Amino acid sequence: MLIELACVLLYVLTHTAVLGAVLLTGYLGGAIFAHLRVGDPVTVVVMIGVVAWGALFLRDPRLRRLLPLRSF
Repeated sequence: MLIELACVLLYVLTHTAVLGAVLLTGYLGGAIFAHLRVGDPVTVVVMIGVVAWGALFLRDPRLRRLLPLRSF
């Protein structure tokens, strides 16, 4: 629980948001594996990761420059 809170704190701070997102993704990856192992659904955990990266993409212009999503 403390590790998850530390990852979220890093994610919330502007200068360490990308590091927090990477660490949060790793933490959620372990949670996904644990859910799969016991047969529980993983949709909520996956959606948390997708929303976290989507919000970071919208919030950080450096990430938008790195991964430009343009329609052709």
